[in-house]
Amino acid sequence: MLRLSLFFAEPLYIRALAIQQKTFGPAHPEVARTLNNLGRFYYTQCCSLKAEPLYLRALPIQERAFGVDHPEVAATLNNLALLYKFQGRYAEAKPLFIRALAIREKFFGQDNQKLAVSLMNLAELYAAEGRFGEAGPLMRRSLAIVEQSLGNDDQNVATILEHLAIIYRKTGGSATADESETRAAVIRSLKR
Repeated sequence: MLRLSLFFAEPLYIRALAIQQKTFGPAHPEVARTLNNLGRFYYTQCCSLKAEPLYLRALPIQERAFGVDHPEVAATLNNLALLYKFQGRYAEAKPLFIRALAIREKFFGQDNQKLAVSLMNLAELYAAEGRFGEAGPLMRRSLAIVEQSLGNDDQNVATILEHLAIIYRKTGGSATADESETRAAVIRSLKR
């Protein structure tokens, strides 16, 4: 199924990119948006080597067009950091996740879904590095935002609870881990 999607979608993205570059020039924000989207597409299709140069090309275009603290910049930083995390390049991912988090917090405030995603991404990076003590507070903050904005029985809440259970187990909180897993299972059973 992944290859089928790649077969049909890739030429459309590439064609759109060519049209935009011809129409607007190679350094236009719309070109950067398509570069970021094509990079994200490649990442989801397990073509990470094709994704990285697209993100790296989009980022300076966005920074020039929007400024270094814009949500579009944060999205590309986040996508590049996810790619690096996937590749095990944690030291390169961390500053990108932190920068994306700071931009989103500044732009959207303390209780926005995009901020919750950034918190969870940084927490997952810390967990991958074995830094569970640092991951826990970020994941709990993400959970609070998601519960407030989407409700206590949303599937995203279940996902965060599952991640928290792993963190709790790694930090000696078996009872709390059990509670998180049970609550996540109940939410999953309510799947709409």
